[in-house]
Amino acid sequence: MSSTVHLRPSGLRFEAAPGRSLLLAAQDAGIELPSSCRNGTCRTCLCRVVEGTVEHTIEWPGVTREERAEGWILPCVAEARGSNVVIDAPLAFPLFD
Repeated sequence: MSSTVHLRPSGLRFEAAPGRSLLLAAQDAGIELPSSCRNGTCRTCLCRVVEGTVEHTIEWPGVTREERAEGWILPCVAEARGSNVVIDAPLAFPLFD
């Protein structure tokens, strides 16, 4: 079952299929999130989960334990869990108007 991901403050949203990173699912939907390394180390895509559950797909992503406890994630190596997720991603923008 896919998850609906809502981005704040832009109001953009996209569907994220199981097994697809949030970064790639956003790109599939025509939404650009900042990114660089795409392997969880550079922190360019760092954003915060406001609501819902997200799980990193690698054991040691480039966020500290404290940051994870505050909801910070790296969408390049994270997947949505559950039906609805809200992410604070102020630099997200649509690729096409």
